[in-house]
Amino acid sequence: MNQQRPPALLALEDGTLWPGFGFGAAGETTGEVVFNTSMTGYQEVITDPSYHRQIVVMTTPHIGNVGCNPEDDESARAWVAGFVVRELSPVASNYRARQSLDDYLRERGVVGITGVATRPLVRHIRTQGAMRAALSSVNTDAERLIEMARRSPSMTGADLAREVTCAEPYHWSEGVDAQWYPGMTRSSTDEPAGSASGPLVVAYDFGIKHNILRLLAARGCRIRVVPATTPASDVLAMQPDGIFLSNGPGDPAACDYAIAATRELLGKAPMFGICLGHQIIGLALGGQTYKLKFGHRGGNQPVGAPATLGEDRAIEISSHNHGFAVRAEGLPPGVEITHINLNDGCVEGLRAKDLRVFSVQYHPEASPGPHDASYLFDEFMRAMRAR
Repeated sequence: MNQQRPPALLALEDGTLWPGFGFGAAGETTGEVVFNTSMTGYQEVITDPSYHRQIVVMTTPHIGNVGCNPEDDESARAWVAGFVVRELSPVASNYRARQSLDDYLRERGVVGITGVATRPLVRHIRTQGAMRAALSSVNTDAERLIEMARRSPSMTGADLAREVTCAEPYHWSEGVDAQWYPGMTRSSTDEPAGSASGPLVVAYDFGIKHNILRLLAARGCRIRVVPATTPASDVLAMQPDGIFLSNGPGDPAACDYAIAATRELLGKAPMFGICLGHQIIGLALGGQTYKLKFGHRGGNQPVGAPATLGEDRAIEISSHNHGFAVRAEGLPPGVEITHINLNDGCVEGLRAKDLRVFSVQYHPEASPGPHDASYLFDEFMRAMRAR
């Protein structure tokens, strides 16, 4: 099958070349090359705004087996800069599939490359670190692509939340599909999804995923999503019962507007942050962030309590997508590290009880990923009810 496809080339800024065959949209692109270890959920990865300006390498050898469908999109568009796989499946064999991955990427303008030796490529990224890259399926001149990669912008210092956020505030009321959450109806509380009498959550959109909103709505929340640059005064004027800070792409330290707003909102209402939202909370509390060598991306990362894992603190297998982290050193008194990554010890959760704020670096909404950490949404609900 690959012999019928055009030649394509992935070139890294360090001069290494990774040939293959083009699929999806014909064209060329640049971005930070990263890898994801999830065995399922490639469509959710493609539509996750946190992957804006990143060329994603999937470590699972066969990708595309289950095709694509509108229900699994995590946002209104594809966000990955490029998509790299070992072998594109020639068929989509799932009953939910509406089109192939090839057609899906072509319609959305995403350049893909198949036939790449992804195992040595991922080992190279783990050794050398995530780096800039260029991908082309229309012009495979190696020197030109290496130069393109070296000229492309760095992720460090990049404020990308502005580029993925919504243009205007909007309401969200869609709950979850009980088919994928056994035992959970559209509402796991006494209130129906999006109930007029449920707690009002103002959600900052730094690149928010649909399943986060679905899980809040399923718990009876009224949800008002606001742009990333919304001032704290506008949020307080809505009289929220809770404030949510979403995931998103780029360098958290570059989001000075979000850090300032969060600092002003601390203690005014219960606050919950995920991924970029967690990092912004860490910075607003007085901490620092730093760039990881190659980041955590996948649906199988173990997290747990930072010191001794007591019998009451279970290990969670969790979904991740982050290239930055909050530095453990220098956090002020009153800020507790609640979770760490059991692979490398980096901070995965924070809490400041007096300010009624908590956050996690990983993704309790899954999509893709396990449901071990979904209890965090219930914690947020309890905090709002206690208020």
